[in-house]
Amino acid sequence: MKKSIANFVSRLLPRFLALLLVATIGLVGCAADPGGLTGNYTEDTLAVVKSLRYTVQLPADAPDRTAAQADARAKIGAFAARYHLNTESAGLYSYTTMRTALNALATYYNGSTRRSVPEKVRDRVLVELDRVEAALAQGR
Repeated sequence: MKKSIANFVSRLLPRFLALLLVATIGLVGCAADPGGLTGNYTEDTLAVVKSLRYTVQLPADAPDRTAAQADARAKIGAFAARYHLNTESAGLYSYTTMRTALNALATYYNGSTRRSVPEKVRDRVLVELDRVEAALAQGR
């Protein structure tokens, strides 16, 4: 009897430890968002808008251009990952407009940070970002 209990515990202990490890990684991973997003839709959207507006307006010879583009790319990915299945934000005008701007920029930032965004695309993205801020101010 004691041998069967010891055998049972010896088989159960590694599984329990593995489950505990997965739970710990899940909790820590949720708190450490690589894009720096907080989980508050309005704050996160405004942070992404600010980052994108700064990045697309940088001149081609700016010394921090590569770092700004990498930050914008991380924010685009984090925003898309956090809110794409969120039913509360998915129906908002600000969300659909933001996705339009993100999709336009993602094609340039996913390939290489060396390519600059064409002026026509940049102007369109800036208009979309203005619309996002206006929609957020109206609560939609």
